[in-house]
Amino acid sequence: MTTSLADHLRSRTDDELSDLLRRRPDLTVPVPVDVSALAARAQSRVSTARVLEGLTQFSLLILDAARLTRDPDGLTSVDAIMAMATVGADATAVHGALAELRALFLLYGPDDALELTPALDDVSSPYPAGLGRPAGDLNARTEALCADPAKLRRAVLAVSPAARAVLDRLAAGPPVGTVSAAALAGVTPGSAIGMVDAAPDDDAADEPGGPVRRLVEAGLLVPVSAETVELPREIGLLLRRDTGPLGVLRPHPPVITPLGRDPKAADSAGAGQAMETVRRVEALLEAVAAEPPGVLRAGGLGVREIRRLARAAGVDEGTSILLLEVAYAAGLLGDAEAATAKSRRVGGPPGEMIWLPTAAYDVWRATSLARRWTDLAGAWLAMPRQVVQPGQRDERDKPLNALSTDGERPGAPANRRVVLEVLAGLEPGAAPTGEEILSIMVWRAPRRTRGWEGAAHLTLAEAAALGVTGLGALTSFGRLLVEEEASTAARDAAIAGDPLGLRAEADREPGDPEVVRALDGLLPAPVDHVLIQADLSVVVPGPPEPELATELETVAEHESAGGASVHRLTTASIRRALDAGYSADELHRLFKRRSRTPVPQALTYLVDDVARKHGGLRVGTAGAYLRSDDESLLTEALADKRLAALALRRLAPTVLCSPYAPGRLLPALREAGYAPVPEDASGATVLNRPKAKRAAARGSLAATASDSLIASRLTRPRLLGLVEQIRRGDAAARAARRAPATVRDAEGQAHTQALAVLQQAVRDKALVWVGYVDAHGATATRLVRPVSIGAGYLRAEDERTEMLHTMALHRITAAVLPS
Repeated sequence: MTTSLADHLRSRTDDELSDLLRRRPDLTVPVPVDVSALAARAQSRVSTARVLEGLTQFSLLILDAARLTRDPDGLTSVDAIMAMATVGADATAVHGALAELRALFLLYGPDDALELTPALDDVSSPYPAGLGRPAGDLNARTEALCADPAKLRRAVLAVSPAARAVLDRLAAGPPVGTVSAAALAGVTPGSAIGMVDAAPDDDAADEPGGPVRRLVEAGLLVPVSAETVELPREIGLLLRRDTGPLGVLRPHPPVITPLGRDPKAADSAGAGQAMETVRRVEALLEAVAAEPPGVLRAGGLGVREIRRLARAAGVDEGTSILLLEVAYAAGLLGDAEAATAKSRRVGGPPGEMIWLPTAAYDVWRATSLARRWTDLAGAWLAMPRQVVQPGQRDERDKPLNALSTDGERPGAPANRRVVLEVLAGLEPGAAPTGEEILSIMVWRAPRRTRGWEGAAHLTLAEAAALGVTGLGALTSFGRLLVEEEASTAARDAAIAGDPLGLRAEADREPGDPEVVRALDGLLPAPVDHVLIQADLSVVVPGPPEPELATELETVAEHESAGGASVHRLTTASIRRALDAGYSADELHRLFKRRSRTPVPQALTYLVDDVARKHGGLRVGTAGAYLRSDDESLLTEALADKRLAALALRRLAPTVLCSPYAPGRLLPALREAGYAPVPEDASGATVLNRPKAKRAAARGSLAATASDSLIASRLTRPRLLGLVEQIRRGDAAARAARRAPATVRDAEGQAHTQALAVLQQAVRDKALVWVGYVDAHGATATRLVRPVSIGAGYLRAEDERTEMLHTMALHRITAAVLPS
């Protein structure tokens, strides 16, 4: 006699149900209202397919053994599964896989009558363990052949080597194969040509269809369509007599022998690449801010813009796509509307969407180098996108664009994590190849890996480009990035007796995460000083502090990057600093304070010379005017032939004017070698501190909810609380099924009597059965806990759904206390 999964779940302990919710966190969103809802969700196709994606190759084969050993009633047993599975694996491993499948409730029931969740056949292969359908379901003649084991063995031994190779290939799975239409010409699908006991001719392989047709004629293969043949299950089992009914069973992942690297060398290489990753992201986003690219109509970033940004940042095209995708996932890059006329010069006409760094980019730049890298690496690990490769096209030969919806892949984070978890499971310094990692991935999660065979190579390349790996080996800080912060047991122990987590929150040590501290120990310490050379080059002997980096962007031109970056002080950079509000004295003090070498005399002269000329001319609006206390300077500008196009004319001894706007007057004067500054209507100098263009802030994709994130939040007290809530809803549901007769018997009671029962229930905070007529005239009943009565309405809480309901008193037909 079969038992429904809901009844089976009701008989389980709270610990067993909480273990189910921990293993299958998707069952908790939203929380099931009762056990029946939990069972229905656990047996759904979506939930079943999701849990199968996390099973190993060995567990899936044990599950196939359960499917193959079912009797006509759909039941199997532990003994039947063990008899089939222990041919190629030890009993301990099989028992462990069975325990896992039963904990997931893919199998449930007593040992001698195990049931399978019904959705398994819908979401699994129709060929369990790679075996075909029984001969009785395919062809009567083939069924007769399989019914005589001796005759079947003779028929198999009589085939030619070429035909035997076909049988062995189909026996390994899948059991179906396609052939040309000529090979099966004249054969009706589902039938076999006359049975042949004699050995085929030696030249049969040269005939149309060759060995396949001879196998069909011998009844060893059955055509199921005009170009498809299938190997019956009985013949497949016969051919697997050496390996076992389920084929080759691997209870443990394959053993690999990767190259060995020095862990310290790998850490050093990874830390250097991490520092370079942060610098490249900053360079790319600064290039985006300087000249924002437009968003394509189909979404994403165009190829020409990618190439321009890659040249500006000094990286190759593929790396620039990866870093832009990571920056977008980290919330540092977003799209914004080019809403002003001024934006036409930098992004397009008003209303057009452009790419810009977000407001979070400025906050990110102010953090430490290790923190910045951790944000990027965490976003890469969690982003549900596959990085588009340069020149990549889809199945319709359409180019794929970076940052577009074409790259969305919900399974990408899980595949990246699997690859990095494989690396984390090896010895420090191990540098496996993509094929070695893929072999372990296929064993650990074959259903999830299917279609992602290139994920291992792609993830390894991206991890190396970001600095997660060094010299092909996982770095120590990369290992911390992928490992869980604490095991479930440790987390349960930490919050034992503290369900709200208040004590754990109070005992938590302040400071950066462990991965940030580990990377900080490998990176060179940030420097707060520079070395100014006699040729006016500025050497920064390490990663600059955020404040120093901001100052260098203002007063110097960037020349080269690396462990020690180089900047150069020029007339234009000094003038830019003066435009930003620095005075000559402030620049002298800045250079003296920051430089560990004596400030060159040439730099002092340069600052004084530029400062002396700076502001000598002032530009205002009139179209534009030009004024100066130095009349000779104005006379020189008026006579300068290079400024003839500005149509300057003298209004007063100290004032010139032009019909053109200041935006044209200022660049022309500076290009001619003058140093004017703009002023406002009151004559005060207008500081030219450019505003950074930014898109609206957006969250990082690293914070996106996933099964792993949900599972990490399902601590033992929370799980037990969910189980208690489900059981309470189940009790209310069972009581609801007994309610109609009770309420129907009381429907004749007076309205005042029903009101008295409700008022007493409000005072006692007791449950009460309420019968009422809804807005459509239908009679309904509900077990509720009254909260208040007033203004002609009853407000009551339904404990099953934990919802507050409001019912008009005149619609209530009965109120009865539960018996």
